[in-house]
Amino acid sequence: MNQQDTICAIATAQGGAIGIVRVSGPDAVTLTDRIFTPIGSTVPLTERKPYTLAFGHIKNSKGEIIDEVLVSVFRAPHSYTGEDATEISCHGSAYILQQVMHLLIGQGCRTAMPGEYTQRAFLNGKMDLSQAEAVADLIASTSEATHRLAMNQMRGGFSRELAKLRNQLLHLTSLMELELDFSDHEELEFADRTELQALAAQIEQLISHLANSFHAGNAIKNGIPVAIIGETNAGKSTLLNALVKEERAIVSDIHGTTRDIIEDTINLNGITFRFIDTAGIRQTQDTIEALGIERSFQAIDRAQIVILVCDKSQGESAFQAFYRQVAGRLEGKQVIVALNKCDLADTPTFLSPQGTVIEISAKKGQNIIALQEKLVELAALPDIQTGDVIVTNARHYEALIHALAAIRRVQEGLSTNLSGDFISQDLRECIFHLSDIVGDVTTDEVLGSIFEHFCIGK
Repeated sequence: MNQQDTICAIATAQGGAIGIVRVSGPDAVTLTDRIFTPIGSTVPLTERKPYTLAFGHIKNSKGEIIDEVLVSVFRAPHSYTGEDATEISCHGSAYILQQVMHLLIGQGCRTAMPGEYTQRAFLNGKMDLSQAEAVADLIASTSEATHRLAMNQMRGGFSRELAKLRNQLLHLTSLMELELDFSDHEELEFADRTELQALAAQIEQLISHLANSFHAGNAIKNGIPVAIIGETNAGKSTLLNALVKEERAIVSDIHGTTRDIIEDTINLNGITFRFIDTAGIRQTQDTIEALGIERSFQAIDRAQIVILVCDKSQGESAFQAFYRQVAGRLEGKQVIVALNKCDLADTPTFLSPQGTVIEISAKKGQNIIALQEKLVELAALPDIQTGDVIVTNARHYEALIHALAAIRRVQEGLSTNLSGDFISQDLRECIFHLSDIVGDVTTDEVLGSIFEHFCIGK
């Protein structure tokens, strides 16, 4: 991948009324100008001011008009990538867009790789790596919370927190290493150990806070997994359909209809829930159904919240027998017991050894809203405000965990009067892991892994 190439890509999804082709690189304006004929002006794109729009035609080599377009002109370094760039706004026809791409490539452009525009923005200093990763999160955001987290990170909130930490660590390191430089003067002590311990404790607390936020951030970004568990014909699939408001799962009076897990998502109060409808749990000789039941148990292990769906008409003894089958898997889980078919059963409500009991009728939609409200309550996610810094990226979390281990070794070394050179090594390791998050020490292999998951055109 040569950064001196001029690249082009379609930057909009298919099917829209407008389609945009992005061009970026040292020859972006020149190459666009070769296929563009302005209307009402004789000024070529190469002589136009940045941040201006030009109206005209895209023409092929035969002089035939491909489309009537608007071209935006950007000049380095004041563009998204930090390079000269143009954006050609066409009609959204797939044929038109492909023809424009074909003409640009014929003039010397190269088709952009996934994420190459954002990668160039990073390499040209327009954003650090954590901000670049936030671009992908912003594109993928599906709720207010995920949008706000991605926007906060893209605007540099996380980067500013890391910069503060690194500055404190650098100050701490400089004191330790200055003392080492004058180690032959035993009477000199540049680094007061008590003050250093206080500063290290402050740094440890900040890193720990960021690392601990990953649990909530990951749930907000990827959704909270909710396993719907129950015996066969208890109404699990009917409940899934009622929650997502569509016929997502097959509903039948025949036992064992659901033999594999079915997943779907809904958004409640800005929180994404990933529902997993599982095979009914019962004793069976059917090999395929048995595999589905084993996957049901695996779904419980992956879930944060478990909805135990029980047929109320079967009575409390049937529920207790079922509960004993799954109780060993419920440790550490938030549990809701949904007593289904309450419209058919006159039996009294019974208690559960664990969780909240809610009577529902999945078929008639009774108390579904109460169930949804309980899900939001059990999610217990923080309200995301502008400026809040919450870690959502697994790579960032891993780096923070390594940085946290390093600063704790520093604390231990200070408390045990360990030699300053060992403490300095741990300090430098802590700085290294924090720097890795923003891309100061990241390898090409890591960069490739990050940007290959971007969409083409971004």
